[in-house]
Amino acid sequence: ESLSLSSNGLSGVIPEEIGNLQNLRSLNLRNNGLKTIIPEEIGNLQNLNSLDLSFNYLHGSIPNEIGNLQNLQSLYLNNGGLSGSIPKELGNLQNLQDLVLTDNKLVGSIPMELGNLQNLETLGLNINNLTGTIPAELGNLQNLHTLGLSSNNLTGFIPAELGKLQNL
Repeated sequence: ESLSLSSNGLSGVIPEEIGNLQNLRSLNLRNNGLKTIIPEEIGNLQNLNSLDLSFNYLHGSIPNEIGNLQNLQSLYLNNGGLSGSIPKELGNLQNLQDLVLTDNKLVGSIPMELGNLQNLETLGLNINNLTGTIPAELGNLQNLHTLGLSSNNLTGFIPAELGKLQNL
């Protein structure tokens, strides 16, 4: 149920066959030398509650299929080099508590669908190339303790709705 290969010298790619591990609840490949895309087959891991691919040499975009992981509680894709936009499908992850996409090359706007993540406690989007405004919908995240949006290219006003986030 758990595959932890963190802090090794692993290289190469994440094999798409990883999507066959139907009983997997935790996948931790953090802090290796993986030079890879995130295979869309990860979206087949319906029992997964923790996914940590941070501190690798990820490239490409975050697959929309990650939005299928209804049991996911933590998603760490930070410090990896990912590009493209943040998939709005991440807003489907109702059990998500930690979403950390810090220090990548993500572009586009912050999806308003992230405001659907009622259990979210940590949202880290720092150090990317995100543009547009801060969605007012983030004010719906009543359990949020940490909101990191620094070092992007966001414009507009600070939404008054952020004042509802009493746990910050």
